[in-house]
Amino acid sequence: MKGSWYPRLVVRRGHESLVSSSGAVLLREAVRLSGLDAVLSDALAPWRSDRALHDPAKVLVDEAMVLALGGDCMADLAVLRAQPGVFGTVASDATASRVLSALAAGGDEALSAIRDARVRARDRVWSQRRPLGSSLSGQVIVDVDATVVTAHSEKESAAPTYKRTFGFHPMCALVDHGEHGTGEPLVLTLRAGNASAAMGAADHIAVLDAALAQLPATDRAQVLVRTDTGGCSKAFLHHITDARLQYSIGFGVSDPIRAAIATIPVQAWRAALNGDGEARDGAQVAELTAWMPTTTRDHLSGLNVWPVGMRIIARRERPHPGAQLRLTDEDGWRITCFATNTRGPGWTLPMLEVRHRQRARAEDRIRSLKDTEMRNLPFHGFAHNQLWLEIVSLAAELIAWTQTLGFHEHSPVRRWAPKKLRLRLFSVAGRIVHTGRRRRLHLPRDWPYLDLLDTAWTTLQTA
Repeated sequence: MKGSWYPRLVVRRGHESLVSSSGAVLLREAVRLSGLDAVLSDALAPWRSDRALHDPAKVLVDEAMVLALGGDCMADLAVLRAQPGVFGTVASDATASRVLSALAAGGDEALSAIRDARVRARDRVWSQRRPLGSSLSGQVIVDVDATVVTAHSEKESAAPTYKRTFGFHPMCALVDHGEHGTGEPLVLTLRAGNASAAMGAADHIAVLDAALAQLPATDRAQVLVRTDTGGCSKAFLHHITDARLQYSIGFGVSDPIRAAIATIPVQAWRAALNGDGEARDGAQVAELTAWMPTTTRDHLSGLNVWPVGMRIIARRERPHPGAQLRLTDEDGWRITCFATNTRGPGWTLPMLEVRHRQRARAEDRIRSLKDTEMRNLPFHGFAHNQLWLEIVSLAAELIAWTQTLGFHEHSPVRRWAPKKLRLRLFSVAGRIVHTGRRRRLHLPRDWPYLDLLDTAWTTLQTA
């Protein structure tokens, strides 16, 4: 009989000052460097009674830290509560529940207070190290997209979704850090499950305005707004144009588009590019604006229809083997289009198309948010669940700020998803040792990612 794969152990409890998730000290430093503790405490002062032992701001940040570490409900505060040497005094489940109920009852006023604290903290982080990757004209790219969150029980405003599930249809505004980073959530707005991404421009306009308010004031004038075809409405494009912002928005393949594609000469097509700047095999781009039917082209310049200066750019590509053609495909080409108002030197058609295609990063950001428990809206009340989305935003921001402040621009850690960060950095165990008046946290010497932890800790301490 073969021996066991694993060494034999005797498990005993309560004999060491051990802490789990020792990597959370990096998140603590991100809170300190961003000033989130101070600004959020000031913002939520109206919701703290004179006799309260726990600051509502500390309750929210603790819950956000739980989600950043992989927790999925309020009861997981017990993990932090059991380790006061690292996390300080943590509220009981009952106290935390009362705090969230009080803030949910505060409605828009409490929500505005939290978001005001978030933008002040973001401003401080960006002033120390701007997380955005280098891009032409230094653009700040804001991606607006909707997603489906399933509800497995009756909750306020839960309804059937367009994907034939039951739940909610929140809309997200996310800032893209570029190829050398991840991103940050600016606004997560909860909507009923039967809200459609294309039902009108009002939701897109409201989310964009709230997202712009979340950016540092110096960055609000150089924003590029990206969405899919769900955001392609005349009112939304006029709103962006009136704000003197740029846009890159999916455009449906309609009859005028097909007519233009049938009209343009072969020479109008240019080779498309990959993200690394190399030619993309079997893909081409062309501008259709000048080739649209006369009546449609006139409409493109009408203030009551499409905004002035809008360009229509098409991309065609041979579908991969096994893919089925769609009704909008022409002569074996898969056709997609987008609208933009970007002009100027340096912006060639292939570069504009690559920039729009990189909107797919928003899908990665949304997946990471769902891994940080946006997929689990735990309350029955709509206001409570909207507040939960604010906590999810705080958790995602703490992770992003830790990556931004703790690692240099080209470090691969800047691109790690929350799951990888939890496994490799946050989950490491440690031992608290008291020497004199100092408390030291000792980490295992054989942990394979100890150098990364040491680098981040040193960088955050000296920031």
